[in-house]
Amino acid sequence: MIPHGLARRGLALGAVALLGGVLAFAAPSWRGDDGASTGRTPSQVPVPGAGWYEALAAPYPADSRRRRTACGQEIGPRTLGVAHPVLPCGVKIFISYGDTVVLTQVVDRGPAVPGRDFDITRPLAARLGLEGTQQIRWRYAR
Repeated sequence: MIPHGLARRGLALGAVALLGGVLAFAAPSWRGDDGASTGRTPSQVPVPGAGWYEALAAPYPADSRRRRTACGQEIGPRTLGVAHPVLPCGVKIFISYGDTVVLTQVVDRGPAVPGRDFDITRPLAARLGLEGTQQIRWRYAR
């Protein structure tokens, strides 16, 4: 039979070891290492089996007068962002069109046009040189 005090110490040490393991895995997400606070640009994350996804994208419709998006973002004349029906609000992605690659984020739900994967804010479309519905490439940013 194990003495009661020894069993309690063993249980406490096991709990501390488990907590340490959980913290070791959770700590990197607590650093806030999103590139915004340190000035570093997020790097591109390769997707297993494929580097880039292909999708159809077009600028927001000209008659879009909404001030706030479904993600709660205010759309302005300098907003660089995309609308996507599934990707979470705020997720950072790289969009590539032609020779231009831009880091952006999901700012809205959409698109409203069937067959299109992304709506792109007008400032982002201008930066990419994208007019009308075009084939783009995209990948997640880390």
